[in-house]
Amino acid sequence: MSMPEILIIVFGLVVGSFLNVCIHRLPREQSIVSPPSACPACGTKIKPWDNIPLISYFILLRGKCRSCGAPISLRYPLVEAANAVLYYLTLVQFGFGWHLPLLMLFTSAMLVIIFIDIDFQIIPDVITLPGMPVGVLAAAFLLPDPFLTFRTPAGTAVFEIVGIVNSLIGLVTGFGLFYLIAVLSKGGMGGGDVKMMGMVGAFIGWKGVLLTTLLGSLTGALVGVTLMVLNKAGRKTKIPFGPYLAFGALVSLYFGTPILRWYLGT
Repeated sequence: MSMPEILIIVFGLVVGSFLNVCIHRLPREQSIVSPPSACPACGTKIKPWDNIPLISYFILLRGKCRSCGAPISLRYPLVEAANAVLYYLTLVQFGFGWHLPLLMLFTSAMLVIIFIDIDFQIIPDVITLPGMPVGVLAAAFLLPDPFLTFRTPAGTAVFEIVGIVNSLIGLVTGFGLFYLIAVLSKGGMGGGDVKMMGMVGAFIGWKGVLLTTLLGSLTGALVGVTLMVLNKAGRKTKIPFGPYLAFGALVSLYFGTPILRWYLGT
């Protein structure tokens, strides 16, 4: 593993620690800047050396608060590790460039959406509403089209830019399709899903919207049926759709080209 890859992974872990703050505070409409992080059980401020990604949880604290001994959710290191993996995949798939931080921003947003929607069944507007114009502007000049990304024999990433037309069509398709579903389902689809898919379309284009919808639907159906078989859910149990759509968007981002080639038989 090269030094740039190691640095990206470390950076992903650090950002992942901050994402845990976002996941906890955004749905509660709290500031993500202040006050400093504290133990949810006893309110003791977390010392800097107890906030080192992965190391603090598994080695220094062993999954418990240093002050009160309350257990710390395994989700914290999971989010840190997942974000590091996503950053690494982004670097490997698309290489270095001005597009890299924008793609990492998108993947981190999807990760935050997954966990917030699982807990609260909401997708905060503070993520999706700015994400739509940012995605369009970035796609116009910088963002790689995940369906037109290839590797040279030397391993260098070669790609076409998403482009503003593709991005705008994606935004309208994602927003419009899910708005229509929300209307027809009479509340079965939330407004957060509608805006999130507009953001997805802005970042990865209309083909990304279609593949994300397909993958999200298949994954959601598979999980739903599995939960029903295990008697963990019933036919009327509400299951948030956002996490499956976010998963589908990430798969579309990293594997759009091979999936499209497989589908076309080329």
